[in-house]
Amino acid sequence: MTLMHKFMSAAAGLALSAGAALAEPALIFDLGGKFDKSFNEAAFNGAQRWAEETGGKFLEIELQSEAQREQALRRFAESGANPVITTGFAFADPVNNVAGDYPDTKFVNIDGWLPEVPANVQLIGFQEHQGSYLVGMLAAMTSKSGTIGFIGGMDIPLIRHFGCGYAQGAKAVNPDIKIVANMTGTTPTAWNDPVKGSELTKAQISQGADVVYAAAGGTGVGVLQTAADEGILSIGVDSNQNYLHSGKVLTSMLKRVDVAVYDSMKAGGAMETGGFTVLGLAEDGVGYAMDEHNAALVTADMQAAVEEAKAKIIDGSLEVVAYYTNDSCPVLDF
Repeated sequence: MTLMHKFMSAAAGLALSAGAALAEPALIFDLGGKFDKSFNEAAFNGAQRWAEETGGKFLEIELQSEAQREQALRRFAESGANPVITTGFAFADPVNNVAGDYPDTKFVNIDGWLPEVPANVQLIGFQEHQGSYLVGMLAAMTSKSGTIGFIGGMDIPLIRHFGCGYAQGAKAVNPDIKIVANMTGTTPTAWNDPVKGSELTKAQISQGADVVYAAAGGTGVGVLQTAADEGILSIGVDSNQNYLHSGKVLTSMLKRVDVAVYDSMKAGGAMETGGFTVLGLAEDGVGYAMDEHNAALVTADMQAAVEEAKAKIIDGSLEVVAYYTNDSCPVLDF
């Protein structure tokens, strides 16, 4: 029995059941897998935290293809799940298509955008450029070669948004620093291609990069592995990935997808919808990771400089330009 068949059977059973099952939240992971050690895994961690704290249960599915997006949304809504939480920008349109048919179901999409948000939908986004600015500063302060790298997943404005913030932070430290940027691909398979991530890392090393930032979901696992093998430093993304190669990951740009999922499940069917929530440094929605795995790599002076920039971004005295402003980056050509 395939994963989708199991899911459909479970959903059919749930539709016939009563009581607490009807109030269970559902979580649909984007392509790349639940345990990608990055974006999807952060979402799972948030759901697990909710389950452990409340004793509740949640429904879940890992998609195997683009065609399953709308089907999964409808099956969960029909089963009585509430809210139905989706991860990834590619879910925005399917959610928009489905929401009107299930007005009593609350839908959440993390990372997506819609020109008009339906009354029963909540979009949650992040100021990724702010957190990326901080890790860009750390990259520039650490680099000995004067060249750093950026490897994105799917070439979309969201990932350019990461790269643009990273470049601005690096340039603030060293205006002459060289930034080599590559995207893994133009389709959703770019989120789960660690082999291609490894190849791009080696290519950037050949161009002099000695710190590489991966904003590429599961593809980033290959970036971090190759960086460690080749003796350069890497920067993780979304989840704290410092532990993957202790002492070899400079930091991780934290994107608190876990908090977004946890808060949505905690609010349940009573959550506010019909709008767009953006989480940045001020809301602790993004940041950078410090722990025992990278403590030896980041000096007190480096961290002090980053914390000063963080405070200025929060109080508005330092503006990090968003790629979305003009669909371009003032300091980096992709």
